[in-house]
Amino acid sequence: MKIAIMGAGLSGLACAITLEKHGVPFTIFEKRSQVGDRFVNGEALIAALTRPVNDPIAYLSENHGIYLQALSPMRHILFFSEKEQSVLSGQLGFINLRGRDSESFENQLFNQVKTPIRFNSEHSYEQLLQDYTHIVLATGDAAYTSKIQDFQTDLTVTLKGATVEGDFDRHKVGIWLNYDIAPQGYAFLLPYSEKEACITLAYPDYPANREFDLEKLWENFYTLVCRDFNQPLHITDSFEITRYIIGLCEHPRIGNTFFVGNCFGAVMPGFGFGQFESIMTGIYAAQDLCGLGHYSDLTQPFRESYRNSLVLRRTLERLNNSHLDSIVSLVHHNIVQKVLNHERLNPLKLASRLLRPWVN
Repeated sequence: MKIAIMGAGLSGLACAITLEKHGVPFTIFEKRSQVGDRFVNGEALIAALTRPVNDPIAYLSENHGIYLQALSPMRHILFFSEKEQSVLSGQLGFINLRGRDSESFENQLFNQVKTPIRFNSEHSYEQLLQDYTHIVLATGDAAYTSKIQDFQTDLTVTLKGATVEGDFDRHKVGIWLNYDIAPQGYAFLLPYSEKEACITLAYPDYPANREFDLEKLWENFYTLVCRDFNQPLHITDSFEITRYIIGLCEHPRIGNTFFVGNCFGAVMPGFGFGQFESIMTGIYAAQDLCGLGHYSDLTQPFRESYRNSLVLRRTLERLNNSHLDSIVSLVHHNIVQKVLNHERLNPLKLASRLLRPWVN
C-alpha cells in the first residue's frame, strides 16, 4: 500500500497524524509554500453544533491523540437582529485562529506531523494515481471533487471580513441575523484577544442577492458592529471570498480515493461551521487505511448532520427580519437556554425534525 495525501489543511494533516500513530507511511503534497498560507481569520467550534461531542478539543485529545489549543473558550453569544438583542450563556465552545499565524489550527496540526511535506507541489490527482495505490483528497476545494464525482452543490457564498482593533471580552461573541446587512445570511464577531477581533459578513450568492452592493452591505455591517459594541473599531486587515462552494459529495470513497474535508462536504450549510467535521474526516480516512473501520460508515453521521443543517439553512432563507426578531427574542427564555446548553440534546437534529415538513 502506497498512500498519498493531497493537501495539508485540517483534514489532510489530521489524516497524516493518525497514519503516523499507526506506523503507516505516506507522502503528503501541498501546492502552497507553507501550511495555512492564506489570510488570518477567526473561526469557532460551537458545542451545540458538534453534539454528541460537547467538547471537540478534549475529544480529539483523549480519543485521537490530536492536540489543539483554542484562543479562548466561548461563554457568551450576543445575538442581534434588526430590533432585538439576546444573550446565550454557558460553556458554548471555543474561538480559534485559522490561516497564516503560528497559533492557527493548521500550524498546530503541522507541528504534530513528523513526515516532511512536499510544498509547492504541482502534482495533479491523475498524476498521483499513477504512482500511489491510495489517495486522500484533501485539497480544500469542492470544485476538485466535482471533476471526479457528482458533488451536490447546495449554495455558494460571498464572505467579506476584517481584523479590527478595539476593546473586547475574549469570551464574548457577536452574531447578527439581519437581512439588511446580510441577505439570507449572517455576520459575526470573534475576538482574538482583548484588543483584536475578526468581523465577518456572509450571504448566499443567489441571483436575487447578486443585486446587492457588497461594499454597501459591509459599510452598514461595520456601522452596526461599532454601535452594538459601543466603540469605534479600527480595521487593520481584510479579506474577501466569492462563490465559496458548500455541498456534499455523492460518495465518500471511490475505489481507493478518500474524499475528506471540503472535498467530502464538511462545511455545514446552516452557519458555515465545519472545522471539527473536517478534522474527523481526515482521521476516519486514516482509520480505514489502517483497517480500523469503513470510511463510508464512519462518516455517515456527518452526512446526516449536513442534511439537518441544510434544513436549517433553507428555513432561514424563507424568513424575513420580523421572523428573525422573534427568533432572537426567544433566546432569552430559560427553556431555550437549557436546550442549547444541554449536553444530551442535539439542537440541530431537533430543529431539523421540526422544520423538515415545512421546508419540503
